[in-house]
Amino acid sequence: MGKSLAARLRMRFVDTDDLVEERLQLTIGEIVRLQGWDHFRQLEKKIIEEISKESRLVIASGGGAVIDRDNVESLRRNGLIIWLKADHQALARRMGQDPGTPRQRPTLTGKGTLEELEETMSVRESFYERASEIRIDTSRLDVESVVERILTLLAGKVNP
Repeated sequence: MGKSLAARLRMRFVDTDDLVEERLQLTIGEIVRLQGWDHFRQLEKKIIEEISKESRLVIASGGGAVIDRDNVESLRRNGLIIWLKADHQALARRMGQDPGTPRQRPTLTGKGTLEELEETMSVRESFYERASEIRIDTSRLDVESVVERILTLLAGKVNP
């Protein structure tokens, strides 16, 4: 999604999870297993602070990034935060179809995917609500439809 949006806006796409993995030469699963979630969150925070100073980026952050107030401030410094919402079933289906899910999304609770999503989202939803300036329900939309909707909402806010 982010790559498609960045291409349409003629901007560079950056995924914070990919940057963390690239810098450490470890997967997120390995980082969490070896050094814990707190260490991963500190690495994520450093990356977000760094890239938020740049212009003309589309940034995909991990789902827990906006729980940290400093991350939200950094991301807002030079752009808008867009929450791409989806119902739990759509999220579980997308995660199941993504071959990178086991590597990039280690379990937070040790529970099944749908149960973990419901639990995690019940905690995070208020953070997403407060952090985001734009919210789009993507549950029944394909990538191109989401990109078109974002472009429509950004018209006049971003100078492509």
